[in-house]
Amino acid sequence: MSPALTDLVWPRRTERLVLRPPVLDDMRAVHAYRSDPETARWLTTLETDLEQMASRLLDGARTLVVERDGEIVGDLMLAVKDAWSQREVADEARGTMAELGWVIAPAHRGRGYAVEAVRELVTAAFELGVRRVEAGCFAENAGSRRVMEKVGLRQEGYYVRESLHRDGTWRDGMSFGLLADEWDLEARRPRG
Repeated sequence: MSPALTDLVWPRRTERLVLRPPVLDDMRAVHAYRSDPETARWLTTLETDLEQMASRLLDGARTLVVERDGEIVGDLMLAVKDAWSQREVADEARGTMAELGWVIAPAHRGRGYAVEAVRELVTAAFELGVRRVEAGCFAENAGSRRVMEKVGLRQEGYYVRESLHRDGTWRDGMSFGLLADEWDLEARRPRG
């Protein structure tokens, strides 16, 4: 079985934030910012139904909420996956990679919360024993790109018109990654 967020102790505190698994009472606040048109533009799922979103995010294994002074300011996703491998070594690739994602409420953007929260998320991923984290975005999502760069993820791919947006247009995509041996768990930042 792959490691999951439930294998770690929560909540976790950063300088200004608390990261913790979501509870049902958080879902109205999460739905409010996730259904904001400017935010929803970049999300994989268009949040039209509060109950459906809640059942997906309250699974306990992939989602965290980000709190500042008791207010929900965003949410995070960490999905542990199997790395690609050849069949003969597939067992060794199980649960060795994590995909990261994040959403910050519009009213709380521009304050460094995403960078602070994602640094802690990267640390949590490596504490789970994954050997690699990765994140992706539409190339035009400058905010997400900046977060990845500030956290220390390296751009590994730029893909021309490879992502179909819900508006029917093909968009460029980008991927970023980082290896466990490039991350200082103690300092919660890249080594060096």
